[in-house]
Amino acid sequence: MRICELREKEVVNVCDGERLGNICDVDFEERTGRICSLIIPGPCKVFGIIGRDSEYIIPYECVKRIGADVVLVEVEASKCLHKCEW
Repeated sequence: MRICELREKEVVNVCDGERLGNICDVDFEERTGRICSLIIPGPCKVFGIIGRDSEYIIPYECVKRIGADVVLVEVEASKCLHKCEW
């Protein structure tokens, strides 16, 4: 599977059924090329439509299944939400 194909998939948390969003980036280990984490834009801050200052960083170990349209993860979403570094 290519990263561009992975970016088209929606991420859903199996713990609570919450849709976290679509993958915007992937963090990988340079030496081995293995995926370390999936990065998903966090929730919007103004009326749920404008501005983002956080992102979900989901460790790849939390990925339970990659389907045709969805990536299922098992995480506590609040612990994966981080302030953006940009």
